Amino acid sequence: MTAPTLSLSLPDEAATAALGARLACIARPGDVIALYGDLGAGKTTLARALIRQLAGPETEAPSPTFTLVQTYATPGLAIWHFDLYRLENPGEARELGLEEAVDGLALIEWPERLGRDLPRMRLEVRLSFEGSGRIARLVDYDDWSTRLDGDWRPTE
Repeated sequence: MTAPTLSLSLPDEAATAALGARLACIARPGDVIALYGDLGAGKTTLARALIRQLAGPETEAPSPTFTLVQTYATPGLAIWHFDLYRLENPGEARELGLEEAVDGLALIEWPERLGRDLPRMRLEVRLSFEGSGRIARLVDYDDWSTRLDGDWRPTE
């Protein structure tokens, strides 16, 4: 089965933040957003904007690089922001509460660290550098393409 994809140009940090806010507006309890990309590609910028859209613009949203997970209570759902960069094996994610996050919104930076434990139903946001900006390639393994406007195409 091929997953629908949507490619978006992100010319600057504000565009990356706008994508995070846009995703926040259609996120629902049970959603998983897997954020892929090299260091500095914009994963935390996108996650922070999404969190602030739901929890309020004044919300402190530090990168959970050292804590591995940060949680946020919002009126509509709990947000679990995972940064798995320092994980050494997928089993460690269970200790962080990944299974409990299924009732809220899970944002997962470095999801490749989960191996087979990565939830099957998810939106992948693959950020990469292009010139002075970035490209976001959204891959839908759930129903995001029905919620988010855009020209979704099957993956090749």
